[in-house]
Amino acid sequence: MSTMEEDVKLESANGESSPGAKLDRNISVSEFSCNCCYDILVNPTTLNCGHSFCRHCLALWWVSSKKTECPECRDKWEGFPKVNILLRDVIEKLFPDTIKEKYEDLEQNTEIARALQAFNKYGNEQNQSSSREGRANQQRGGGGFFSGVLTALTGVAVVLLVYHWSSRESEHDLLVHKPVSKWTPEEVVLWLEQLGPWASHYKDRFLSGRVNGRLLLTLAEEEFSKEPYSIECTSHRKAIIMELERVKTLGVKPPQNLWEYKAVNPGKSLFLLYALKSSPRLSMLYMYLFDYTETFLPFIHTTCPLQEEEEEDIITKFIDLQDPTWTQWREFLVKYVFLPYQLLAEFAWDWLEVHYWTSRFIIVNAMLLSVLELFSFWRVWSTSQLKSLPRLMWGHFWKMSTQGLFVAIFWPVIPQFVCNCLFYWALYFNPIINIDLVVKKIRRLETQAM
Repeated sequence: MSTMEEDVKLESANGESSPGAKLDRNISVSEFSCNCCYDILVNPTTLNCGHSFCRHCLALWWVSSKKTECPECRDKWEGFPKVNILLRDVIEKLFPDTIKEKYEDLEQNTEIARALQAFNKYGNEQNQSSSREGRANQQRGGGGFFSGVLTALTGVAVVLLVYHWSSRESEHDLLVHKPVSKWTPEEVVLWLEQLGPWASHYKDRFLSGRVNGRLLLTLAEEEFSKEPYSIECTSHRKAIIMELERVKTLGVKPPQNLWEYKAVNPGKSLFLLYALKSSPRLSMLYMYLFDYTETFLPFIHTTCPLQEEEEEDIITKFIDLQDPTWTQWREFLVKYVFLPYQLLAEFAWDWLEVHYWTSRFIIVNAMLLSVLELFSFWRVWSTSQLKSLPRLMWGHFWKMSTQGLFVAIFWPVIPQFVCNCLFYWALYFNPIINIDLVVKKIRRLETQAM
């Protein structure tokens, strides 16, 4: 009987047909034929596309075409095709005689033997390459996980970057450039609310009086105690008057948060951001010598505050800052020498309510920079380079000075878009880069210890 005409009648285990599954129908060899040789499948190999072929037919196709694609639909296969064991076992049980004859014919064909040998050699090379990649990933010690975390953090930083670019011209930024005499009643209320949470109690009173910028400039302290303002708390009136005097002097709203400060002082904010990261001690010395009232006093009063008992003194302190006391200086100098980045973290911590995510980025970056500085000191100590420490410090001072001079000279000609890119990069991307640096330092120490 011809192999293509052989039929098999499927029956249940007890010899009776199963009516539910209709197992008494005849199954022909043609239902298990290869689409290459149109004969029964021998060692059927199923590709990613779902089509199955004889193993030797697929080998002959690969040798002749050198393409890793399906002979029927031309879809690319991935990896190295394997024999479909389930399909092979079913065919060999259904048609044992036909399969036996087919194997005998294949053993006598030298061309098929050479094709199978070349095909299997190709598969072994693919498997060895995959094994080498797997061992390399294991030797990297979880680098894939860390890279994933790093990528996620980078994505978050990109989102924040785009967000701040889109919102940099907010209402708060506009007030630091808009003359007070042109403020609307709503903008006056916006200025009032930024004095503190207590100021929100008087919001409706200012709106009902339709107090615009021109009227605000004419108000005196005694008028705030009358209708429609009715501000009975003396400390609140004093705080409003002190801030109003600053507004009259400047002619615009003074900056009261990071984005307003950047809008008023774009060059200085960029300089401080990079200088505090690279050399915090020199940057704080610069603030003390050249920017004492506007920058240094708020910084030291925030990081080394006095323990005040009365609310009036606390409000007055942040409106009209006084020179630091010896107690504040003592605390500041200890942190300045040993933990300069802790001062930056404490300053950012005080602004968590205003800059929720930005403050957290700064705090994390300050922690990472502290660790990197510790590694640097440890390297100098362990390699007995203490004698060269003065030379290294002088080199660092010279480098920072020349960079500051370069910024001062070329800042006016640098496009604002470039400055914004540098600013947001230092603010949001540097912490992510420093995470990678800390991990590399730790791994290097572990390697040296082994």
